[in-house]
Amino acid sequence: MLDAALSALGNLFALSNLIFLLLGVGSGLVVGMIPGLGGTGAVAMLLPFVYALEPTQALALIIGAVAVVHTSDTIASVLLGIPGSASASVLLLDGHQMAQKGQGARALSIAFMSSMIGGLLGALGLTLSIPVARPLVLSFGAPELFMLTLLGVSLTAVLSRGNMLKGLLAGAFGLLLGGIGAAPAAADYRFTFGSLFLSEGLDLVAVALGIFGIAEIVTLVGTRSSVATGSGLGSGWRTGLRDVLHHWRHVIRGALVGMWAGVLPGLGATAGTWMAYGQARATTRKDSKKTFGKGDPRGIIAPESANNSVEAGDLIPTLLFGIPGGAPAALLLGALLSFGIEPGPRIITNDLDIVYTIIWSFALASILGAAACFLLSRPLAKLSFVRFPVLAGGLIVVLFTAGYQDSEQIALLQVMLLLGAIGWVMKVCGIPRAPFLIGFVLSLPMERYYFLTAKLYEFDAWIVRPWVLILLALLVVPTVFSLVKKIRSRRAPDEQTLPEDEESEGAEPPRIWSVVVPAVFLLVFLAAFVISRQYSSQARLVPGLVTMAGAAIAAGALVAGIRALRRAEPQKPSQRETWAVEWRAVLRSFAWLAGFVALTYVLGLLLAALLFLPLFLRLVAEMRWRGVVIYTVCTVGALAALAALADVALPIGYLTPVGLL
Repeated sequence: MLDAALSALGNLFALSNLIFLLLGVGSGLVVGMIPGLGGTGAVAMLLPFVYALEPTQALALIIGAVAVVHTSDTIASVLLGIPGSASASVLLLDGHQMAQKGQGARALSIAFMSSMIGGLLGALGLTLSIPVARPLVLSFGAPELFMLTLLGVSLTAVLSRGNMLKGLLAGAFGLLLGGIGAAPAAADYRFTFGSLFLSEGLDLVAVALGIFGIAEIVTLVGTRSSVATGSGLGSGWRTGLRDVLHHWRHVIRGALVGMWAGVLPGLGATAGTWMAYGQARATTRKDSKKTFGKGDPRGIIAPESANNSVEAGDLIPTLLFGIPGGAPAALLLGALLSFGIEPGPRIITNDLDIVYTIIWSFALASILGAAACFLLSRPLAKLSFVRFPVLAGGLIVVLFTAGYQDSEQIALLQVMLLLGAIGWVMKVCGIPRAPFLIGFVLSLPMERYYFLTAKLYEFDAWIVRPWVLILLALLVVPTVFSLVKKIRSRRAPDEQTLPEDEESEGAEPPRIWSVVVPAVFLLVFLAAFVISRQYSSQARLVPGLVTMAGAAIAAGALVAGIRALRRAEPQKPSQRETWAVEWRAVLRSFAWLAGFVALTYVLGLLLAALLFLPLFLRLVAEMRWRGVVIYTVCTVGALAALAALADVALPIGYLTPVGLL
C-alpha cells in the first residue's frame, strides 16, 4: 500500500500531470467565484476535455477543480452577501457580518485556511477509510439515514437563536417547498399547479440565491452604500490565521461532520456545512453563544472545514461502492468508467494507484487553492467597500444566470424573484432563513428514507438498531436539556436574557407585520393541507404531517404576535418615516429586478443585459457613461464567452434573434 501511495505521488509530480492539476485548480477557483455554479459546473465544464487525456491527467484535472470550488465560493458569500453556492450560504451568518464590520480580509483568511485544513483532513480520512470504510458504510441502512435526516432537521431549533417558534416556522416552510414535484414514494406530482417545470421540483441553487441573494441585493441597492462600513480592510490574514489556530477543535470537528455528510448519500455539502455550524454552536459555552451570527470566527471555521471534507467523504462511497453521493462525484464516476476503471471493492486491489492519485490530487489541490486565494484575499476584500449599486448591476445578471443553469426553465426566474421577496420579509421580521434552507435540503431525503424504512422493517425492529438508538439519543437529549434549562430560567427570571431574532436588522417594520406575516404563513399551510388531500395515501402522508405541524407553529406565532402587538408601544414618527424611506427603496429595487426578468422573457438574457445594465448603472449606480460602456461590454462579453466556451446556458426569450440561440 505504501509503495502504491509513493508511486502515485511520483506520477502526480510529473510535469504533464502537474500542469493539468493546476489547470483544474484554476478552473475550480474561477467557477467557485461565480455564484450558483459550484462543483457540478466546474466538472461539467471540464468533462469534454477529459476523454482526450490519460487517466492520471484526467483525474488530476477533475479533482483539482472539485477540491477548490468550495474554497473560492466563499468570496461572494462573505464580501457581498450573495451565496457563492448553496453550501456557502451558511457564511452569511458570520462571514458576511464580519465583512460588514470592515473585516473582510480576516473573514476570508479564516475561510481559506479552514477550507484548506478541511481538505487535507478529508484526504487523510479518505486514505484511512480504504481498509475500514466498507463495514462502517454498510452498517447504515434506511433507518439510520432517516434518523440522520431528522437530526439535521432538528438544527432548525438550534439555529433559531432565542426564537424557536420563528425558526420552526421557517423550517416547516422549507420542508413544504422541498416537497414540490414528484413524490419519492408514489406516482404523483405535488403542488405543481399544472406547471411542467415544477414537476421536477425547485432547484436548490435557485432557491438559495433567491431567499438569500435577491433579498440582500434589494436591501443594499436601496441603501446605495457599500457592504462594509469604515475606510480600511480591518484585520488581515494573520488575525484570521490566529483565529483558526485558536479554535483548532472546531476545525477538526467540522471536518469530521463534513466527511460523514459526504459519505452518506443524499446529504452533501449543504447539509454538511449547516450541521457543522450547528455542532459548533451547540458545543460552545452558553455565555459565548450570543456572538454566533454576529461575526464569530467559529461560525466560519466549522462550516468551511466541513465543505471541502464533504467532497473527500463523497469519494469514499463513489470509489469503494460505485455510489456517488452528489453530482460532481457522479460525473467523476462517469469519467472513471469511460477509462475502464470500475469503482467498487476491487478497485483497492486492481487500481490502488488510481485511488492514491485521487487522494494526492485532492490534498495538493487544497493547498494550491488556498494559497491562490490568500494571494487574492486582500484585493478581493476591497470589493466590500465599493458602492453596492455598482456591483449590483453585474450581480443581478450573474445571479439569474446561475439560477437558470440546472433546470434551464425560464419560469424559474419568476420563482427566484418571489423567493427573494419572501426572503426579504423573513429578514426584516426576524425569521431566520437558515432553518428554511435546511428543511428544503432534507425534505425529500427524509421522506424517501422514511418510506424505505417503513417498507423494509417493522417499527419494533428498526427502532432498536444500535445506530438508530445513538442518533435518537443525539436528537432527544439536547431537546430535553433545553427544556430543563428553559424551566429553570423561568424559575429564576433575573437570570433570563431577552431573546434575539437572528436576522432582524435595518428599519423596524410596522408592528402589525408581526400579526400579518404569521397569518399569511398559516393560510399557506392550510391551503397546502387541503391541496395535499387529493394525492394518493403515500404521496400525501409527509406533506400532510408537515402542513399540520406548520399550521400549528404558524398559529402559535400568530398568537405570540397578537400578544406582542397589544403590549407594544406605538411607533414614533421618526421610526415610521425611516421605514417608509426603506420601503420605497426596496420597492424600487424589486421593480428593477422585475424589469430585468421581463426583458429576459422577451429578448433573452444577453440582449436584456445589454439594455438593462446601462440604464441601471447610469440611473441607480450614477456611473459616468464611459464606465457604463466598459462595464456593460465586459459583462456581456464574459457571458457570451461562458456560453460559447464553457457551455453555460443562457435564457432565451420570445424575440431572441436566431444567431444568439
